[in-house]
Amino acid sequence: MIVLAAGEGTRMKSSLHKVLFPICGRPMVDYVLDAAGSLGPERIVVVVGHKGEEVKDTILRAWPGAQDTVRFAWQHQRLGTAHAVMSARESLPEGDPDVLIMYGDTPLVTGDLLLRFVQSHERSGAPISVMTATPQDPGPYGRIVRNDEGHVVRIVEARDLRPEERHLSEVNAGIYYCRASLLYSLLERVDNNNAKGEYYLTDIIRLASEAGLPVNGFYCDDFSLVQGINDRWELAAAESIKRESILRDLAISGVTVRDPESTYVDFGVKVGPGTVLEPNTYLRGETSIAEDCVIGPGTELFDTKVGRGSKVWMSVVENSDVGEEVQIGPFSHIRPNTTLEKNVLVGNFAEIKNSVIGSGTKVHHHSYLGDSDVGQGVNIGAGTVTVNYDGIRKFRTIIQDGAFIGCNANLIAPVTIGKGAYIAAGSTITDDVPERSLAIARERQVVKEGWVDRRKQN
Repeated sequence: MIVLAAGEGTRMKSSLHKVLFPICGRPMVDYVLDAAGSLGPERIVVVVGHKGEEVKDTILRAWPGAQDTVRFAWQHQRLGTAHAVMSARESLPEGDPDVLIMYGDTPLVTGDLLLRFVQSHERSGAPISVMTATPQDPGPYGRIVRNDEGHVVRIVEARDLRPEERHLSEVNAGIYYCRASLLYSLLERVDNNNAKGEYYLTDIIRLASEAGLPVNGFYCDDFSLVQGINDRWELAAAESIKRESILRDLAISGVTVRDPESTYVDFGVKVGPGTVLEPNTYLRGETSIAEDCVIGPGTELFDTKVGRGSKVWMSVVENSDVGEEVQIGPFSHIRPNTTLEKNVLVGNFAEIKNSVIGSGTKVHHHSYLGDSDVGQGVNIGAGTVTVNYDGIRKFRTIIQDGAFIGCNANLIAPVTIGKGAYIAAGSTITDDVPERSLAIARERQVVKEGWVDRRKQN
């Protein structure tokens, strides 16, 4: 099996290789490899060229079967698609009788479609098959030319169409299946006598037909499955289709999706049954949500685990672990490496970073806890700040079980607040506070009666 991924993709107008553009949080080439891998090939040869090392490294890192199945072939000079397939010749298994060829920029292709294509090829008895489709606008796609009996005889690239061929609407989907020995004998006869001066893979269809060999044309009735991504508008359209598919699967599994148009869920995100996804919700990366949660509206989760029965609304949570029956929001920010244990309450405009918050603790509004270890049943008053950074280093704050932190308290780390201790509102704490003690660190109030009238007289 050969996947072509050597082109520059200039219409994407980006330094990122086209096949690495993410669709629902995943490089588009990984979807292609999923579909190809579902057929159980002995080997998948990915032809790389432009930014080839970047493509290779991404596939090896991101695609589960890459280490065992994928090999890479280099097309150092990009002389056309036929030349790209020739570049893969030495990387294919010896004695491989049949070769499936496809492109790395068709992220909506499915394993089921490829299986039906291969089965059609085998039933036909033809030595070569090509997949075709009919888009709404054939545009730049190569056109399929059939003879009077309806058999495919050649493919004409769009810029090489003659006037009498411009009415043709059936196009080449870019997926081929061919006997290996025949494939390379045909490729050796391909020339570059065309408008672009390139060696076209499509020419093998004409050469086979001229040699009297039958060509099996397999028609795909859903063009979106085989559409290549050539620009960012097509990328957006493909992502919309993939996103709808992800949300449909979630809904069927028992997840309520209030508004699919405004709900974005990355590939691989897990959501348990009974959970409700409210509008304007974004679930990204390696996020997993347990049963019976409410996520949103207006919420974004990155690489985060959420326990059963929790609610996160109008908030952002990044790379954190949220326990069961936790409430976050509105307008909270849970930053990376935070653990919120069971029954934690995080109120509006609270921020927590690199901290562990014990079960039953309440972090009320307008508070900041950074680099902190907070015990169970702690009350964090509004406006509390752990002052964790001295301009050079960061230090941890420890607040033990049952402590009560009054409003507008500043805890200057490193500092430990003992079990059951109280911190008076408005205090700036610089020293450890023993268990069950009251710490007051503020100026004594002074009242000067009549001061306003005297000031006005002066």
